[in-house]
Amino acid sequence: MRHLLSTADLARADAIRILDIAEDMAAVGTREVKKLPALRGRTIVNLFFEDSTRTRISFEAAAKRLSADVINFSAKGSSVSKGESLKDTAQTLKAIGADGVVIRHGSSGAPARLAAAGWIDAPVVNAGDGTHEHPTQALLDAFTLRNHWAKVQGVESTGSDLTGMRVVIVGDILHSRVARSNLWLLRTLGAEVTLVAPPTLLPVGAAAWPCTISYDLDATLAAGADAVMMLRLQAERQHASFFPSTREYSRIWGFDDARLAALDAQPGRETIILHPGPMNRGLEISSAAADSPRSTVLEQVSNGVAVRMAVLYLLLSADPQQPGSL
Repeated sequence: MRHLLSTADLARADAIRILDIAEDMAAVGTREVKKLPALRGRTIVNLFFEDSTRTRISFEAAAKRLSADVINFSAKGSSVSKGESLKDTAQTLKAIGADGVVIRHGSSGAPARLAAAGWIDAPVVNAGDGTHEHPTQALLDAFTLRNHWAKVQGVESTGSDLTGMRVVIVGDILHSRVARSNLWLLRTLGAEVTLVAPPTLLPVGAAAWPCTISYDLDATLAAGADAVMMLRLQAERQHASFFPSTREYSRIWGFDDARLAALDAQPGRETIILHPGPMNRGLEISSAAADSPRSTVLEQVSNGVAVRMAVLYLLLSADPQQPGSL
């Protein structure tokens, strides 16, 4: 595997290998000198055609902790605003000697096109494309979930998967690349996944996906969940009225104070709350829930650096001839 474009075709062994290496990379972040020489002399380009905070910064931090040189490219202020095509941008990167490209693009399939077209001779990492996928977000979420599940099960996280874990993903599934990548990866790792959303915010064909579909958040939580992942309402991608009002959406599908209190009232429930960010506090999640001890929001950000270090390390330094290399 030369690129990381999707979790749908990521083998279980490769997924676990990434998570295991991320365990080692996380330890680097606790050292006085947070550096490894693994990618010294390599140049990684962060090619972002959409706005980003957590993803872009964590990829930059990951590359620098591996001693790579980093070039941050933003569509705003570049020749893209003058009409330059993705092909011409890619060939420019090839000419300057980019060794790896991390791309976020508003069009679904853009990273796959970049990887397959031969415009650049370098590994490509999908950092989010349209409403398609966001594989490294799913990997860092899985890393966070695996650490929690290992503690609950009383086992070592290294080498383990998510077999038996019940994960609920709530919100704007229709426009969420995070939901899609998480569903494929979590199922590969053995988790049971339930999608909860208004019927209008579920994709056509979702009934055929390997998950349970629900429209009732309270009933789903009452049935038991080990983790709840709240998704942002992506207003910038919504060009129609998918629900009567944000107030009604928050009341029915938001993780509010009342739902947090109900969860806390159940003894022995170690359910954690995830959110890929950015959060709309008071809409899909309340401040009390986002800041509660159950929340892993900041842990996800920290884990994102370790997971992206592992991905960059495997793609840019592993010997592709070695069996099992990514």
